[in-house]
Amino acid sequence: MIFIEHKTEVFEFENLDQAMEWAKALGEFVTIHANGLEIVGKFGSDGISDGKLSNGEPYTWKKRRRS
Repeated sequence: MIFIEHKTEVFEFENLDQAMEWAKALGEFVTIHANGLEIVGKFGSDGISDGKLSNGEPYTWKKRRRS
């Protein structure tokens, strides 16, 4: 079983694929507990198109190069 903690609630899923799809659709910070591992983050940013992430937020990260 896979468990996702979101705020004060815990959700249960049969496999990691289902848990990740749900987390991507939610678009908020979650903690996933799977097989002794803990995965944390805001999931759903699969790519950049026209300067925006897939969830609609602007992509603002820039690599700083040293001279």
